[in-house]
Amino acid sequence: MADAVAWQDATAQAELVRRGDASPRELVDAAIARIERLNPELNAVITPLFDKARAQAASPALPDGPFRGVPFLLKDLTAHSAGDPYHAGMRLLRTRGWVERDDTFLVTKLRAAGFIFLGKTNVPELGPLPTTEPDAYGPTRNPWDPARSPGGSSGGSAAAVASGMVPVAHANDGGGSIRIPASECGLVGLKPSRGRVSLGPEVGEGWAGMAIELVVSRSVRDTAGVLDAVAGYMPGDPYTAPAPARPFRDEVGAEPGRLRIGFMPTRPDGGAVDPECTASVRAAARRLEALGHVVEEAYPAALDGPEAMRAALTVVTTSIARDLALWSERLGTPIRDTDVEPVTWALAEAGRAIPALEYVRAVDTLSGWTRRVVSWWTGSFDLLLTPTLPEPPPTLGQFKPTPDDPLHGFGRGGELVAFTLPFNVTGQPAISLPLHWSAGGLPIGVQLVAAYAREDLLLRVAAQLERAQPWREKRPRIHA
Repeated sequence: MADAVAWQDATAQAELVRRGDASPRELVDAAIARIERLNPELNAVITPLFDKARAQAASPALPDGPFRGVPFLLKDLTAHSAGDPYHAGMRLLRTRGWVERDDTFLVTKLRAAGFIFLGKTNVPELGPLPTTEPDAYGPTRNPWDPARSPGGSSGGSAAAVASGMVPVAHANDGGGSIRIPASECGLVGLKPSRGRVSLGPEVGEGWAGMAIELVVSRSVRDTAGVLDAVAGYMPGDPYTAPAPARPFRDEVGAEPGRLRIGFMPTRPDGGAVDPECTASVRAAARRLEALGHVVEEAYPAALDGPEAMRAALTVVTTSIARDLALWSERLGTPIRDTDVEPVTWALAEAGRAIPALEYVRAVDTLSGWTRRVVSWWTGSFDLLLTPTLPEPPPTLGQFKPTPDDPLHGFGRGGELVAFTLPFNVTGQPAISLPLHWSAGGLPIGVQLVAAYAREDLLLRVAAQLERAQPWREKRPRIHA
């Protein structure tokens, strides 16, 4: 069973349970066997919850949701589960043995969908880096090339799904943290619209509305099915995305019609783009034309302006400062510079130096810039096509601080988010699809961006591309 179901997606595994061809316990045991075999090399799963998972799989109270009995991994950041360790990549919380008392709303919905949590996946400390190399647990390795990063901050989840440990895993995205690991590990990664998935009950909005929750997966239908399971307003949410006209799963296979699609092969900040990434977006443009769409090189002019990136930096640094203040309150003792990584402390110090008026001004700047960007979609364009990343997966170690520059890794990370971060700012849905592999065999994703609340359109086109250019049979070097 362990390898027989490894490459079936979550939808197919749930169907095995519904038909009686496999039990939840069999799926769980098989996934645990794969994790135990693969994780020593990849370091994707940092907190095993195997005994709890086996008990949940055998329980008659296991919810009869759409993914009943399917093994799942939670990213150890933002979403926490009752009675389980939660460390957010922090060595300090690991040392203290921190355990959360409650589920977040997202975790409650994932449980109701029938998923069984096998463990927690590795993350960078507090999540600001697009790689997964925390001091607390060490680096997660990319299954396509273990010398390379799997991306971040959902790198542990992406490595686990790409290698076949589980079919789908939790992820979240504040500047690209779903789409970047999806691109670097050859997966599907949808960042939903702002307000589509609740961050409650503790959090109303993360990073001034830039952060959102979902998963990384190997199929468009899994991504759509999970979105159906977790989307929607929860009590106390400050806002919510408009409800879809029908289930997102119904969009998979639906014809999108003839669309007008702009594509942007160059970086909005004028930086370099690797020729492999340029080739990926041009090849995707040709594929979309062959599918009957009108494709032309065009993009919102407002993306060229630098003001949003500066304002977003203000939001991120003040949010990291707030995170450390919050954990100081929860732990009952002030967090010192020696308790966290140098980049975390440096970001928090920068955030503490920002006056309240400057923070409010930054949020206003982001709002005004958003209106200029999204007006492009209200004209005659339906989608924007870009590379997900400006370069192939980088080697591990590039994001470490230097003795004279604790922010070196953050600056290096800034080079990777040129195509992803703008749509965290605007709150639009964006999806990375594994449509290209480099000459060296590394996955390179392409990104599609729709108007706000148009996940339906993204999923239709993503499924159309999945049929035309299937990726499911591709296997990384390290796999089940």
